[in-house]
Amino acid sequence: MANVAVIGAQWGDEGKGKIVDWLSERADIIARFQGGHNAGHTLVIDGVTYKLSLLPSGIVRGGKLSVIGNGVVLDPWALVAEIGRLKEQGVEVTPDNLLVAENAALILPLHGELDRAREASSEAARIGTTGRGIGPAYEDKAGRRAIRVADLADAATLDARIERLLTHHNALRRGLGLEEVEPGALKAALTTIAPRILPFAAPVWKVLNEARRAGRRILFEGAQGSLLDVDFGTYPYVTSSTTLAGAAAAGTGLGPSAVGFVLGIVKAYTTRVGEGPFPAELHDDVGEWLRDKGHERGTVTGRIRRCGWFDAVLVRQTCALSGVNGIALTKMDVLDGLPELKICTGYELDGKRLDYLPSAADEQARVTPVYEVIEGWQGSTAGARSWADLPAQAVKYVRRIEELIQCPVALLSTSPERDDTILVTDPFAD
Repeated sequence: MANVAVIGAQWGDEGKGKIVDWLSERADIIARFQGGHNAGHTLVIDGVTYKLSLLPSGIVRGGKLSVIGNGVVLDPWALVAEIGRLKEQGVEVTPDNLLVAENAALILPLHGELDRAREASSEAARIGTTGRGIGPAYEDKAGRRAIRVADLADAATLDARIERLLTHHNALRRGLGLEEVEPGALKAALTTIAPRILPFAAPVWKVLNEARRAGRRILFEGAQGSLLDVDFGTYPYVTSSTTLAGAAAAGTGLGPSAVGFVLGIVKAYTTRVGEGPFPAELHDDVGEWLRDKGHERGTVTGRIRRCGWFDAVLVRQTCALSGVNGIALTKMDVLDGLPELKICTGYELDGKRLDYLPSAADEQARVTPVYEVIEGWQGSTAGARSWADLPAQAVKYVRRIEELIQCPVALLSTSPERDDTILVTDPFAD
């Protein structure tokens, strides 16, 4: 059986949580491989809503192992709080069903403070981050001054790590007018949280490689979306990690051949949170319709999402970048009742037609969409569990999307409920 990597193929918020939860029934292990607690996943199971940020979506299923890989930056306080919230909902999280990579870098309070201070420093500096410290934590990881999970178990190593870290950060804080961090206070905070985190710490790479050799099925869970990738996204309005399928292997300690089927999650329209270009964005009544009917508000931050028509150019591009084998199309029901729909099939820039989004920020901001108009449908797609349940025009819309993005639909999601899903191709099949 193939392993499966799930990625967002737009700007995030595509409905990955439900799809990962649905697929996790067929998996043995669910592994997060990048991002941090800026990633929001909402699951609705038997009428109960679970909101996850750090924990893999499979944590709510019994008998599954959830893994936070080395590619994730981990806020230990956020993890403890999330575990506590799930416990209140009857979900027990223990080292038997959750492992955390011992070489994962930590997000500290100073990272969030730096993140927010930068965003507030000037309008020109604004990127639209969640302010949770993800970017600064990845900077420290790349700068070789991060504190990692394993360091919490060794006082001498922790002292050295703190000294190196604060040499850098206190200089930045002075420049931003922030109070310097006192080493003793930071060590005390880490020493206090360590016993809550260390029981979950493990050589995740070893566990996963052994599980793979034993034939256990692994589901790799990505966060954010491909258009927020630090290399191929709408830079600089991106996240600080690689959000493409290629990160699944590096972010867990498995080789590239471990990733079998790549499933791209795609919303039936387009949304974006934060700053940055958005060629197909709508500023009219239809945009309001999509926002209201789709409940387009961020799981983690509560920020209202910008909404627009389906952009086939972008999805075709992200499918190519991640080698997507099939997409899961979500939130079709939000389009129910619209008399006509539009799909962005190309861009115009300075009188030229483009079939891709260029890399230059100025050009990304200036492209204008070229639309194809498609008849809408008046019937309901909500809750459909087979193609026969869909209005004919809705099926035509799906087929046209497949043609334009050059990738087939493997799954179709018709509501937030787990079982309201039409399976076309089983990603776990050989």
